[in-house]
Amino acid sequence: MSSTNQAAATAAHSFNKILNQHKSSKSRRSGDVDEGIKKLRRMILVEGVPSVIDSTLRPRIWKILLRVDDISAETFLQYVSRGPCEVREKIRNDTFRTLATDRGFKERVREDMLVRLLDAFVWRNHDRQETQQLGFTYVQGMNVLAAPFLYTMPSELEAFFCFAKFIEESCPLYVQPTLEGVHRGLKLLDRCLKIVDPELFGYLRMKNLSAEIYAFPSVLTLCACTPPLDQVLLLWDFLLAFGVHLNVLCVIAQLLLMRDEVMTSPSPMRLLRTFPPLEAVPVIGIAVTLVRDLPADLYDELVRHPYEI
Repeated sequence: MSSTNQAAATAAHSFNKILNQHKSSKSRRSGDVDEGIKKLRRMILVEGVPSVIDSTLRPRIWKILLRVDDISAETFLQYVSRGPCEVREKIRNDTFRTLATDRGFKERVREDMLVRLLDAFVWRNHDRQETQQLGFTYVQGMNVLAAPFLYTMPSELEAFFCFAKFIEESCPLYVQPTLEGVHRGLKLLDRCLKIVDPELFGYLRMKNLSAEIYAFPSVLTLCACTPPLDQVLLLWDFLLAFGVHLNVLCVIAQLLLMRDEVMTSPSPMRLLRTFPPLEAVPVIGIAVTLVRDLPADLYDELVRHPYEI
């Protein structure tokens, strides 16, 4: 066994140990559960999830990080049995394009699975609109946000409940009809870039390029629009562990990785139209260091932008 495989196997063993402890501590004090989640987060940052060695790890970890306990097949099937929701046409206009260039995704996730999940999500929120501060329906980008859950989870049922919890609690403002959270994120990206790399920010500004123009897809989809998918999933392990607000810094990290080319290009938008293939480990490493460069009040605003009304 190569040293890389050996390290991955050791990491898989450590993750399983934490996950099994979490399972048995559910009935114990909440402090034990929180301690387990802290360990999980640390492991995700230091080791990364070795899903090649053990493909059951990621779905179990995501469910714990999202605190998804209540998975009711009856509820899901009830939504599905209602058939097409009122925005089915809008959903179908987007689903066939979802990660269209990724063969592995297309082999595992059929379009009808995406349509079913998104229909069910609209029905769920149709029923709950009286009790919720924010309403939800299908909006642009939701198909791409649903894709990693359908790809990762062993069943449509689990994918549905993870996706719903993620949308409603982690980034509800990203999926409002005005995409308010996305536009907030783009403005924050400009403000953060100005602090961490004033020279790059100034050059892009000189070319009339703001984040709204070049970073919209990356912020809207939490980088799921940038292949390859295995790297997107590693990045999402990090975002689910530490907060989706960090995606803004992950987009800046991608800019910094292509900084030299951007700074020497007479028309940088050509480069920025399609970001280079995602490399999760360096992107996460840079994003973590950028946190230290931001003033506390700006970082606090960043943390709150996906969900605070």
